[in-house]
Amino acid sequence: MSSATSAPSMPRRRLSPAWLLLLPGALWLAAFFLVPLVQLVATSLYDPTGSEELGYAMTWEFGNYVDSLAFYAEPFLRGFAYAAIATLLCLVLGYPLAYTMAFKAGRWKNLMLILVIAPFFTSFLVRTLAWKLILADNGFVVGVGRTLGLLADDGRLLATGIAVVAGLTYNFLPFMVLPLYVSLEKIDHRLIEAAGDLYASPLQGFRRVTLPLSMPGVVAGTLLTFIPSAGDFINSRLLGDTTTQMIGNVIESRFKVGDYPAAAALSVTLMAFIVAMVAVYIRRAGTEELL
Repeated sequence: MSSATSAPSMPRRRLSPAWLLLLPGALWLAAFFLVPLVQLVATSLYDPTGSEELGYAMTWEFGNYVDSLAFYAEPFLRGFAYAAIATLLCLVLGYPLAYTMAFKAGRWKNLMLILVIAPFFTSFLVRTLAWKLILADNGFVVGVGRTLGLLADDGRLLATGIAVVAGLTYNFLPFMVLPLYVSLEKIDHRLIEAAGDLYASPLQGFRRVTLPLSMPGVVAGTLLTFIPSAGDFINSRLLGDTTTQMIGNVIESRFKVGDYPAAAALSVTLMAFIVAMVAVYIRRAGTEELL
């Protein structure tokens, strides 16, 4: 018998079935997300002196970003402010609703979930137009406001920032409620009972047990509400006026007139700001696992 032993052959690696299952989704994202994103960034660097008829030349014009921010800083700040207010309102309204569904609804839980999801069966545009009727100058809400002295005799809600925020809050409220409900539903009720056994008041038990354990839902809900609200343009167009324009309205108008470099630069800037804010927010909230 020979003392020399042959080296064991290395097993051939086979592609895991899990990676094969991910392949269609990866190809879809590459074709309809990555490629358009690259094209959008490239468009933002085109020569701004071009035109839709004559075409645009790639001149690596990084000044498009500086000019866009200088010209449209106000809609940027207004859009973020409206989105932040709407997100806060959604959290204030959505948390008690999600808490009730998770802990108090009993046999009515499924019905309440259906009522939360029901608006999704109606077009986003139709829901916003409904708010235009609700807040109309001759509508019930304005009439009650004038009667109670909350509005002047010629006061109005439509075409104001209040109407835009109200529309954003209503349209994106389910995006806040559902993650909150899922997070609260996972909480072990025995932990809350243990807090009571340790002489914690209901408020102390909520602050020390329920709220910390529901933070993943709070973070997910605020992100799902803030991100689409910041880029929205339907609510501002239908419920606001020229003084309530958000950055989404500016981007839409720039694309419409064929100013593609400015529109693309604004889009990339908006996306970059949101990604940076999301990263900072998640790390400050202590839920890095969501990244």
